[in-house]
Amino acid sequence: MKYENIRRGIFISRPNRFIAHIEIAGKTEICHVKNTGRCKELLIPGATVMVQEFSSGKRKTKYDLIAVYKGNLLINMDSQVPNKVFAEWAEKSGLFGNITRMRPECKYKNSRFDFLIEAESGKAFVEVKGVTLEDEGVAMFPDAPTERGVKHVMELCGSIDEGYGACIVFIIQMKGPKYFTPNYETHAEFGRALKAAKGKGVKLFALDCVVTEDSISADSLVEIKL
Repeated sequence: MKYENIRRGIFISRPNRFIAHIEIAGKTEICHVKNTGRCKELLIPGATVMVQEFSSGKRKTKYDLIAVYKGNLLINMDSQVPNKVFAEWAEKSGLFGNITRMRPECKYKNSRFDFLIEAESGKAFVEVKGVTLEDEGVAMFPDAPTERGVKHVMELCGSIDEGYGACIVFIIQMKGPKYFTPNYETHAEFGRALKAAKGKGVKLFALDCVVTEDSISADSLVEIKL
């Protein structure tokens, strides 16, 4: 995926989940944060950020925060991009066979899964999770407790009993982690749910991404350690 009108800025503060104060060309600007996660290890004062500039007067803010440098590591923070990255990757990965249809936002019982993939081999629900948390080269999810995430995992398990395939894909919005693991310290229940899901037959994948200042694309499968 390619972004347009990308500019560099400096992160100043984040007064709430939705906006940040940034500095661009010596001027303080209000920027929309496209990620409601905590991201405390990323959004620290003085960090270099990449923002997308918009000219439309209908917007409340002129900028969207897209990515941030954590040292030399560039991490995409756009929570809307993992589904797009997955859709581009799924078509060419071959892991789902010959895909005949890919339906986004499909309702199943009390959940709405990101995709229903229809292929010659059958139908499979897919839930996509964006990963921005990294610690000493290890990618982790979630960065905050997610009861909704646990519910999705358990209902994916239930879909297998009704003959569907089921898959969870972690889109790691950075390049080069050693491996991926659930963040047990933050939400142990989610990690236990993933273990149960794997035992049930839910397929788990983690993909890192090539991230530049104005683009992101899926790259390599990453080892998952549960």
